[in-house]
Amino acid sequence: MTGKASRQAWLFPSLRGYALAMLPTDALAALVLTAIALLGQLATAKLMHLSPMAGLLAFAAGSFAFAALGSNRFASVASDSTIAPIMAGSLALMVMPENPHYAALAATLALLVGAILLLAGVLRAGWIADLLSVPVTTGFLVGIAVHIIIGQLPTVFGVSVKPDQHVLGRFLELMLRLPDAKAIPLVIGFGVLACTLIAEWLNPRIPGSLIGLVASGLAVWWFGFNHNQVAVLGALPLTPPTVAMSLPKWSEFTQLLQLAVTVALVCMMQTAAVVRSFPSDPTQAENVSRDFAGVGAGSILAGLLGSFAVDASPPSTAAVVESGGRSQACSLLAILIIAVIVLFAGGLFSFVPEAALAGVLMFIALRICRIDTIRKIYLNGGMETLLVIASAALVVIMPIQAGVAMSIGLSLLHSLYIVARPDSAVLARVPHTTIWWNLLPEAPGEHEPGVLVFAPGAPINFTNAYYIRDKLQAAIAKLPEPCRLVVLEANGVIDFDFTGADIMQQMITELRSQGTDVVLARLESEIARHAAERAGLLALLGPDHVFRSVEDAIQAFRARSKQQENTA
Repeated sequence: MTGKASRQAWLFPSLRGYALAMLPTDALAALVLTAIALLGQLATAKLMHLSPMAGLLAFAAGSFAFAALGSNRFASVASDSTIAPIMAGSLALMVMPENPHYAALAATLALLVGAILLLAGVLRAGWIADLLSVPVTTGFLVGIAVHIIIGQLPTVFGVSVKPDQHVLGRFLELMLRLPDAKAIPLVIGFGVLACTLIAEWLNPRIPGSLIGLVASGLAVWWFGFNHNQVAVLGALPLTPPTVAMSLPKWSEFTQLLQLAVTVALVCMMQTAAVVRSFPSDPTQAENVSRDFAGVGAGSILAGLLGSFAVDASPPSTAAVVESGGRSQACSLLAILIIAVIVLFAGGLFSFVPEAALAGVLMFIALRICRIDTIRKIYLNGGMETLLVIASAALVVIMPIQAGVAMSIGLSLLHSLYIVARPDSAVLARVPHTTIWWNLLPEAPGEHEPGVLVFAPGAPINFTNAYYIRDKLQAAIAKLPEPCRLVVLEANGVIDFDFTGADIMQQMITELRSQGTDVVLARLESEIARHAAERAGLLALLGPDHVFRSVEDAIQAFRARSKQQENTA
């Protein structure tokens, strides 16, 4: 590959081989993206307690940087309502949003989040996104949705509550202030929400939020509502927000770094979900690590422009795909369209009610509550429904950053529990076959007298070796006759660590001292085989005690038993 071709492959990869015939389709998709993203960016900036222009700059930075460096053709990267409450809630604990230092901390946070994502991309750490389980992420998204809705209800009801209190405290104060609610913002907020929901029900391509926003703006203009009757957004300035960037204090930096790690993990999770749901080429795996780098570059550029961190947006990306978009040209064109709107129609936003944006945010909150996923988890049964409830409760009850961090920890703890308490089964032979299987209790199965076929269902390591040993000893104790042979069916064992191999060797030695032989069957994992060899486990067993199938091990046991009988 030539140097020029290499540069082309690295920069703007989705535009390689771009043909003018693709432009009309991408332009149409860009219009749909603009209709959805414009309001989303204004609403997310409101969530962040920053100026509307900060949200638009976040869209421009995220879209341009991802188009330049990301690999996915469709992903829309911009400010996002998933991470905005996490950032805003944590930053507000450090400094009041009215303080100019708040915007500087938000920009610094964007730089830190971007650096972490960029590093994850360079290190090809796309696997990190797989550490978060669906039940836990579904739960904390419900918690974030609760924060968004409760945060917007005061605007919809036209009352003010103390912003520097717990979300449940704000909700309680709001309930006490309901007699002071104003009818006009109430009608506007829930009207825009209803308009958006109905439009989505009729056809997802209908920009219901835009229709509701325009209608509410026309109502404010036509009826001449004053600021006491309904609060408005205000005209969009032609100049970007001025942010006095300065080095944060060490105490602030440590808090920002912890927050940046949490936000970056959520960005990784959502980015991976977006690019895998809308792949550039369904026949090839997505380069998730490179997409991390693209989102990270977007956050860095946003921070340099005085905005805040960005993320891949599921609804905006879906809009691009459903509208027939074919490349990142959609996002680049959307930047130009929004720039034209700001230049020539920015003054019209002085008629846009804040309650209308609150209605859009409540719709977004309802969208990120994955009701279908929750229903499937519930129908699947097990303890994972409790994970949804627990992670949602953590995000609502705890400070939002701590709640999200604890939800992520809950996901990792759940994964560890599955490995530490594996489903180790006693196998039986399927009648009239040579197949050994974990049959249902009521299913007929054949057993070899004096033989236990035991299948550990996980890699054997320090977290589960004692548990597996205890399960094996309990299974031996349940045999109706003395156990003469244990066959360890190791198809599910993909690795041994030092502790796991050592405990297995102790167990084998102990069983042999009691007159019970131990053999190994179906150790198919090359990694596990090498680990067992390095640890001396295979040497302890002996080459004549390692088999390719359980049936081979049984036949060898019969042959040895017959030979011993003949010798006796």
